[in-house]
Amino acid sequence: MPKSIGPLSQLTKPMRSMSRRFTYFILVIATFALLMIGRANVGFVEDVRTVLSDAMTPILELFALPGEAVSGSIAYVGEVSRVHEENQKLRKRVEELARWELAAKTLEAENKELQKLLNFAPEQAISHRAARVIADQGGSFMRSAIVNAGKEQGVTRDQAVISTFGLAGRVVEVGRHSARLLLVTDFNSRIPVLIESSRWRAVMAGDNTERPKLLYLSENATVTPGERIITSGHGGMFPPGLPVGIVDSVSSVGVRIRLYDDFSRLEFVRLIDFGLRNVLHVDRLEMVENEQDLDDKPQGLAEKKPSTAQ
Repeated sequence: MPKSIGPLSQLTKPMRSMSRRFTYFILVIATFALLMIGRANVGFVEDVRTVLSDAMTPILELFALPGEAVSGSIAYVGEVSRVHEENQKLRKRVEELARWELAAKTLEAENKELQKLLNFAPEQAISHRAARVIADQGGSFMRSAIVNAGKEQGVTRDQAVISTFGLAGRVVEVGRHSARLLLVTDFNSRIPVLIESSRWRAVMAGDNTERPKLLYLSENATVTPGERIITSGHGGMFPPGLPVGIVDSVSSVGVRIRLYDDFSRLEFVRLIDFGLRNVLHVDRLEMVENEQDLDDKPQGLAEKKPSTAQ
């Protein structure tokens, strides 16, 4: 049923209609008044704004709590999901490594049995020492480095220098507490290597660039980019199987090797003594022994020359 309109409603209806008409006008006037007050008295407006901000801060913080809680919950759910995925990947990785460990143990046992059958002579014990690179003597004509380990720490010449991922060079000079390393990128570096997959032999030669080249590679050799390069062990300078790099490019100019490490960022290396006596090392020992023999002889005998028949 329709409501009945009383005398009071009829009296207030014109007032409500007038208030609706003048509401926007009053708001516009208030806005201009606030603007004028703000321009006339900036300090007063700033004080009012500061008071209002202080008064509204607890209310805004209260309203922000549910949003923060929801955001934290969403982030937690995402983190749990990510951790679950990583856990699954790690489980698969552990299973794969367990299979490889079993295969490695089987091959190790088989290798020992075969060595016994062949009366195999075991290799000498390997000793190594970690050192920090304290100076880089890289330039247009040299690729070498200085480490903070020398004779006092058991470092000797011709020890292999191993970086994080592969062969970096060899020790060429040794002091009491420091040693100089000749990197594989140096122009004087020559390392016998093998192409791991095809077993083709070559010599990796540095040319003071970041991409050494292969020399003396057979004309019948087929080389493709991505093949691994390892040391061959020839000459007794390095043991066979040390990782060096991969084939970077093959062209009419030659084969270039991309090394496993960036030597411009070399910080720590391992100096490894494999117990090898390479050709250069033997020559130096013979030279030292001859010099010692001359020093031990009496001065008159050392300077005496064979007489010729008159």
